[in-house]
Amino acid sequence: MNQQGVRQEGRQGGRQWARWSADQVLALAPDVASLKAGSRLGGSSGSWSEAGWAGGSGAVWGLCSGSGGKPYRTVVDTTGLAYRCSCPSRKFPCKHALGLLLLWAAADEAVKDTPTPPEWVAEWLQGRRAARFEGSSAGVPGSGSGKAADPEAARRRAERRAERVTAGATELEQRLDDLLRAGLAGAEQSGYALWEETAARMVDAQAPGLAARVRELGAIPSSGQGWPVRLLEECAMLHLLDRAWLGRELLPDALATTVRTRVGLPVSAEGPPVRDRWLVLSQQDSSDGKLTTRRIWLHGSRSGRTAQLLDFGAAGRAPGVALPVGLTLDADLMPYPGSGQLRAALGERFGPPERSDGPPEGISTGAALSAYGQALRDDPWLGSWPATLSSVIPVPGAGGSSGWQLADAEGGSALPITPDASARTGLWKLTALSGGSPVTVFGECGHRGFTPLTAWTPGTAEAVPLT
Repeated sequence: MNQQGVRQEGRQGGRQWARWSADQVLALAPDVASLKAGSRLGGSSGSWSEAGWAGGSGAVWGLCSGSGGKPYRTVVDTTGLAYRCSCPSRKFPCKHALGLLLLWAAADEAVKDTPTPPEWVAEWLQGRRAARFEGSSAGVPGSGSGKAADPEAARRRAERRAERVTAGATELEQRLDDLLRAGLAGAEQSGYALWEETAARMVDAQAPGLAARVRELGAIPSSGQGWPVRLLEECAMLHLLDRAWLGRELLPDALATTVRTRVGLPVSAEGPPVRDRWLVLSQQDSSDGKLTTRRIWLHGSRSGRTAQLLDFGAAGRAPGVALPVGLTLDADLMPYPGSGQLRAALGERFGPPERSDGPPEGISTGAALSAYGQALRDDPWLGSWPATLSSVIPVPGAGGSSGWQLADAEGGSALPITPDASARTGLWKLTALSGGSPVTVFGECGHRGFTPLTAWTPGTAEAVPLT
């Protein structure tokens, strides 16, 4: 099967649809094992029967033979990107869903274009959409669903938690002061246990954002040349966050909300919803061993806005939201409050993912740095800022450096690629895609450099995930 997949286009129900590419399907895999197993199932139709897809409903389905006598029933709703399979796997999506989508992406003859899905598929789709409708009306006056929250009780709970966070921030300030008085060199001898104990204290104070930053501090000592400078920088940023929390009443409302978010207090998405055709720029997973965090970047073709979706999965389970990189969603997004915040919640979707017209308009490396600098004025703890770079070429670092850079094809400026990104296979995929010619690259620009996440070759709308 062609790794890039086969794309077919048409119209059903007045809406343009597009088959996904193999890369877009594989980007949904929750882990490497699922990717390999799904690729095997999608490489041949021999294991599948009664497979089909209905573009009007966005459903893809099939029966996959397994180790037992009864085949597994697998169905995917590409409109809301949900999966159901009768196999016992706890992975999401499972290898059967990935294999089915790969067959569909390749336009395999086994997946027949069928206007009406079978009864078991139609029942699942109907149940999903009924549940979505009920969820959208929950809490609406007159809907008869849900129980009104007690605002006074919620206020008291918020006050108690704020008091605990304040106690934790005050204790953390004292510990930072002790560290600096004793000298940073002592951090190398004290080991990680002290940092973990401090982080546990922040968890007890219900400030998970502070706990995460403390754990990051604990990984810096003995991490390579110049670690004392990096440790001092991160201590200063943590001190700034502590002081901002302790003096939050004096901050502008938007910045105070950002501070609450950074220390780890929950913040709800607020309207009004923004409906747009959202291009899925990238999808990236990270894990701390206990929780998998999925970060999805979107760009609105009409509004010009860039937004980030966050979703989480417990250990052993992938996050529930998964979107195909390079396709476009007609959907509502509800933005979260805060100064310089790009996070949003995914609302109603008005159809299956569709073919995109290509990447958003790009900028130069210098403009990307400038945009990141401006964003830091609104959120000083911002680690990176999204940017689409146009006409850049990946090149080895100057002067024999082992690092890589993204250099403007016209002009003398460049951005270093972050060390973590340089160590991943995505860099070699980007280099092969470029072949020494300019490409368009989306990624995150931060104080450590640029992390490329997705690339497009000139003149094509095909996105190539680099993660």
